[in-house]
Amino acid sequence: MELRPNKGKNLLITVSGSQYARHPVKTKLITPEDKNIVAIAKEYAGKHLLPGDIVFISEKAVAVTQGRSYHISDIKPSFLARFLSKHVTKTTAGIGLGSPQTMQLAIEEVGIVVTLVAAFVGLIGKSFGVKGLFYRIAGDKARSIDGAVPYAIPPYNNYVSKGPIHPNEVAHKMAGTLGVQVAIVDANDLGVNILGASAGVDKKLVAQIIKDNPLGQTDEQTPIGIIRKMHV
Repeated sequence: MELRPNKGKNLLITVSGSQYARHPVKTKLITPEDKNIVAIAKEYAGKHLLPGDIVFISEKAVAVTQGRSYHISDIKPSFLARFLSKHVTKTTAGIGLGSPQTMQLAIEEVGIVVTLVAAFVGLIGKSFGVKGLFYRIAGDKARSIDGAVPYAIPPYNNYVSKGPIHPNEVAHKMAGTLGVQVAIVDANDLGVNILGASAGVDKKLVAQIIKDNPLGQTDEQTPIGIIRKMHV
């Protein structure tokens, strides 16, 4: 099967004078019944790999296989979650913690004290025109929570997800199976965060290479990508 870029995304990007291809890999719809994300990566990406490639995989795909994706009806937001979610700045890249359900997951992940401190610091920062302080305090666990959005592929338009657990361990195991470097990424159209990586991965370089989110975030069904350095 030929690998093609997703609609509206470029196959190639130039970073620091070198050109890289970013091949999205279409897979089956990954569900909580799929318990082995390494096996899925091997089945769908393994046959396309060349020496020197880097595999990058959506953190949501990993989290789903770890049982960390929940239907919105199964989440019971607290008063604090409902209150704080009203004051989250909305963006075009997703709902973030702007829903009571995602804020509730954030509270569960980082605790009430950290959430309140992050919210207070974030409020002070906004008054001075500084954004993003909430996530600097709350950290990756809060930043990697995905909300239910209408443009997501069903049924995940009605699901919210926590970030994956032990992402570095998952990346190392996947790298051992695939024979290439692996990065687990939290990417959207506003930016990229590398949550986990196998040995030798240059996280800053990977983030630059996929800064335009070549996997997409709607119904592409391409949770895995392959980075390949082009040699002229």
